[in-house]
Amino acid sequence: MGMTVSEKILSRASGTKVSAGEIVQAQVDRAMSHDNAAMVSEIFQSLEYDTVWDRNRIVIPIDHRAPANIIEVANAQKRIREFVKKQSIPNFYDIKHGICHQILPEKGHVQPGWLIVGSDSHTTTYGAFGAFSTGIGATEMAAVWATGELWLKVPETIRIDLSGTLPFRVSAKDVILRIIGTLKADGASYKAVEYHGEGIRSMGISGRMTLCNMTMEMDAKAGIVSPDARTREFLESRIGGWPRELVELATPEPDANYVEAHEFELSALEPQVACPHGVDNVRPVGEVSDVEIQQVVIGSCTNGRLEDLRATAEILRGKTVHKDVRLLIVPASREVYMEAIREGIISDLLESEAVILNPGCGPCLGSHQGILAKGETALTTTNRNFRGRMGHRDSYIYLSSPETAAASARTGFITDPRSI
Repeated sequence: MGMTVSEKILSRASGTKVSAGEIVQAQVDRAMSHDNAAMVSEIFQSLEYDTVWDRNRIVIPIDHRAPANIIEVANAQKRIREFVKKQSIPNFYDIKHGICHQILPEKGHVQPGWLIVGSDSHTTTYGAFGAFSTGIGATEMAAVWATGELWLKVPETIRIDLSGTLPFRVSAKDVILRIIGTLKADGASYKAVEYHGEGIRSMGISGRMTLCNMTMEMDAKAGIVSPDARTREFLESRIGGWPRELVELATPEPDANYVEAHEFELSALEPQVACPHGVDNVRPVGEVSDVEIQQVVIGSCTNGRLEDLRATAEILRGKTVHKDVRLLIVPASREVYMEAIREGIISDLLESEAVILNPGCGPCLGSHQGILAKGETALTTTNRNFRGRMGHRDSYIYLSSPETAAASARTGFITDPRSI
């Protein structure tokens, strides 16, 4: 049998041909830690190493509680800054830059065929560029900082083919919600997911990042899209080249062995909503159109890119947010924020009475900048709706696309964006 993308990348990383189920010792190409770098640094300093294995391959953005919301967090961020200076780590992105999963591709830290690890579960995002990227724990990351290596089991791979093209005001978030609703929250446990077909080829980089980001919500080890002309255009603008020898690694062999295969037809797909309190509790928007909401969040590492803000502004331009709704807009990075200003998107959203937050993760994980009170309901473009995720345990979180969220912010109820 031929090799899947995961098998090809992990063969390169381990220096030997491998197949699903094998345990490998792999060389890491990039290692990312965000605010939890404070914990990772403490563990690292307890090991018998004075310096990190390769300061140029470690990337540290501060994004989860940016700026610091309590003294304990401020102290932890101070420790990160001190560690970065001591180790002379050049790829440090303080609170002014934005969300880690947006920053790494923007700054050229992602390439096809690479093995990328991050101490954040949504590190799977970088699979949109043909990388094998996965989340690991703080102790594992400390070992990576020390040695540049980690062991892992080569995952089996699920193939998902997307046929057709997306209808009006239906986007990548609706696609991944439909997939998760079908395969369920444990449907890809310790498996890689490869996305193929006309639907993925017609999807932009932003949409592919959304798919790979939320692939983790099926308990997947990685989500991967093979590179194409869109990937090449993005990478040439970020790294100034096209790594041909790595690109080949990110394409499966014709007779690759898949443990499962699924096909989703997109042409008739409706907007989807994940209902409390599970990401796989997914329904078409029409089945939840009577749900009243108090807060809408549009942003995060899942849907805070320029395309998402454009779609939001298109629906809100010249209109006003419902009087009983708080609309929070969170650009994924400073770069996204600045381009949205240049395009007039931010002024359109402000005129609609949206609240624009600095790039960061705050509302998504319920740390600050918009946590929910008891009994409140939010519709959000983030990636998780677990009980208590965004505030009080007795609040309710629905997940949707930016289009559905923007339409709902106008009406005060979960609303089909195709009707606006």
